[in-house]
Amino acid sequence: MLLLQQLINGLMLGGLYVMVAVAFTLIIGMLNFLNFTIPALFMFAAMMMWATMTGNLPFGNDFLFSVFGEHNIWIAGAIVSIVSICVVSLIIERFTYRYMKAKYGDATEHALPLVSSLGFLIIFEHLVIGQWGSDPLQIESPFGNATFTIGTLIFSYPQIISLALSLGIVFLLSHLIRRTKLGRALRSIAERPDTATLMGVDVLRIVPVVYVITGLLCAISGILFTINYTSIDAYIGDTVATVAIAGMVLGGLGNVWGAVVGGLFVGILEVFSIYIVGADFVKVPIWGLLLLILVFKPTGLFGHTAIGKGKF
Repeated sequence: MLLLQQLINGLMLGGLYVMVAVAFTLIIGMLNFLNFTIPALFMFAAMMMWATMTGNLPFGNDFLFSVFGEHNIWIAGAIVSIVSICVVSLIIERFTYRYMKAKYGDATEHALPLVSSLGFLIIFEHLVIGQWGSDPLQIESPFGNATFTIGTLIFSYPQIISLALSLGIVFLLSHLIRRTKLGRALRSIAERPDTATLMGVDVLRIVPVVYVITGLLCAISGILFTINYTSIDAYIGDTVATVAIAGMVLGGLGNVWGAVVGGLFVGILEVFSIYIVGADFVKVPIWGLLLLILVFKPTGLFGHTAIGKGKF
């Protein structure tokens, strides 16, 4: 029963990793570079959630508390986080893709967006540290100890909702990519951006959509993480993103459902690793398995050989 409980806990944790892994997958599948602003977006969403719920927003929380009340202030926190991340995502797109593309052309394909996104990550982390410090920050869960038991197994309502929400969002995203006009435009950009432009796809209007979608995935994941685990800090995005990257690579670069499987798997592996070898060595089994899989199957479990081609 103890092992089954650890498996359940791992699936719940993996549900949060799934959305971050899918965010990485969308950017690397569509635009062919690793976007290092994703950890910053996750962290910033979690921080805005904490700041709203604890009254630490820079511009004050009095209006939000008067509208939502103390018991529902977490709803205001979710709204503030999502709106903030959407705005920040558009700013990041402007300077990691649009400006670089206009100034340097094809040179933006890999290195420049990656380096500029890394710069945004460092800037956001230090802005947060300057405003709220680097120590762990705590909130009280708005749902208290919302658990139920089946036999001796313990389930958390917020974690189950988080897992279901993660999988539901990924299913809707997969449907959008495969079945809608926007999805066809996104897939055409993933295949060949120049050809997509010749076929009438407005790349400079579609790419911001990719950034906003990845931002929303990070925002929702950051909100759910804050509610479920109630402790965050300025580097929480780095911690979560490193595991999510491992899940993305395990599942297969650019494969959305591969990222889902990879995210759930590394969540389970992390929980069992803490149980078996302790928290100090938790990253060793995750990255050891990742390196082992890459030796025998470099494309991951469900990946393809060419990034950005035939992914979705």
